Amino acid sequence: MIFFSVLVLTIMSMSISCKEEQTEKITHSQKLPEPYQEKHRPQFHFTPEAKWMNDPNGMFFYKGKYHLFYQYYPDSTVWGPMHWGHAESKDLVHWKHLPIALYPDSLGLIFSGGAVVDLNNTSKFGTKENPPIVATFTHHNLEGEKAETNNFQTQSIAYSLDEGVKWTKYGHNPVIPNTEGIKDFRDPKVVWHEKSQQWILVLAAYDKVKFYASPNLIDWTHLSDFGIDGDIRLWECPDLFPIKVEGSDEEKWALIVSIQKNAPNGGTASSYFIGDFDGKTFTSDVKKQKWLDWGADNYAFVTWNNIPKDDGRIIGIGWMSNWQYAQIVPTENWRSAMTLPRELKLTRSNADYHLISSPVKELQALRKDSTLISPFQVEDRHLLEASFSPSQFEIAMEIDLKETTAGSFGFELKNDLGENLVITFDKGGDMLYVDRTNSAKTKFSEDFFGKKHYAPLNYDEDTMNIQLFVDASSLEIFVNGGKLNFTDIFFPSEKFNTVSLFSQKGTWKIKDTKIYSLKGIWKPGKK
Repeated sequence: MIFFSVLVLTIMSMSISCKEEQTEKITHSQKLPEPYQEKHRPQFHFTPEAKWMNDPNGMFFYKGKYHLFYQYYPDSTVWGPMHWGHAESKDLVHWKHLPIALYPDSLGLIFSGGAVVDLNNTSKFGTKENPPIVATFTHHNLEGEKAETNNFQTQSIAYSLDEGVKWTKYGHNPVIPNTEGIKDFRDPKVVWHEKSQQWILVLAAYDKVKFYASPNLIDWTHLSDFGIDGDIRLWECPDLFPIKVEGSDEEKWALIVSIQKNAPNGGTASSYFIGDFDGKTFTSDVKKQKWLDWGADNYAFVTWNNIPKDDGRIIGIGWMSNWQYAQIVPTENWRSAMTLPRELKLTRSNADYHLISSPVKELQALRKDSTLISPFQVEDRHLLEASFSPSQFEIAMEIDLKETTAGSFGFELKNDLGENLVITFDKGGDMLYVDRTNSAKTKFSEDFFGKKHYAPLNYDEDTMNIQLFVDASSLEIFVNGGKLNFTDIFFPSEKFNTVSLFSQKGTWKIKDTKIYSLKGIWKPGKK
């Protein structure tokens, strides 16, 4: 959860007043679009019904339902006093909105955190037969911030006895006070550590993370810290979990940390470390911090707790935006979407570990019409003329790199206004580029339109697999099963209505390709 100064909060309040006044004028003069049919509204990504959303919070699975909480301000489309919004899903695809879960109180605003199913009732908030759901979150005290104290962020808990719908805040909050006086002290996430039979909590403390242990989710003891010497970037939204290396019994621990500035493509992004955790200390080679997603728009990525053992997957989701411009993107009525839910896997090569992520298999249920394209070569440019919407589709493609002579090749999304977005696979330079600099005529942010985005990409194999999702105002690219992920958002003046393949300085050999039309998850006029 990003930190805002008192000055920014004051300016924001003025902005909210202006925004609400403008909205009222529009309401009287013209008919607003149907819910979920507004301009730029994603059709198969999670978005709030209305108003502002950011970080995913408190995610758990219980009794056949995935619960997603999120940072939410129900009174405006810009950041404000934080609540926890709430939605649930049986399939990670279709979502049902539920009432707001947590409201600000005398201790402060409700910033980011996590939730666990206390199956053994260690907290004694429920029973073994009806175990409590326990949420851990940050209380952000505005009065303390205004007074320029350093201890205005503390960690608190709440519990639910009806599977996460209604919540009761613990009567003796906070459970972790801010005794060190750290301004940025937030975003607690909890995991059960089987070997030591205790709960482990990890939270961000400016430029590092802190680990705590508890037998009951109430009484916490500080264990250790982990950080990078000399790193002055702000860390946020940590996540910690065990994960086995694919194809082996070797178990490692993954620590995900969201970085608030100086990501590869500017601003915010999600990174990770792979190491070991012994119940007290996390150890990792800090030089091998890696990026979970190379695009500009996947932040605060965290995972669901309590996924059944017979499922065995590690599944997470991120906020699809960037703090450089999140509050000024040109959407109506609502702001921000989540990424597609993704499954995480750990691979090992040359004594190094890589966390890969791919879209969850449940998303295949959205496929309706499909077009199979036989192998062919692209010379110069080829317009895809399949029966799909260029603003709502999935492409699954295999490329024959051995027979591809082009120095670069890729995709172009374009509309009748000449606005475009270009995805370039630079074989000669071992890079992937996404260029959204001409994706809209109105340049609302230099940080958004200032430069094309990049990711290093290896072209040494004989083949390459590409999976591309486009949904109204976003793209997500998964290369070679998720070894590289790239998420960017965009806001054309009109929907892109063509998709072209292009090849430069040679030919692009395409093997099997499928294009899918994807169904929307929202019904017009219905919540």
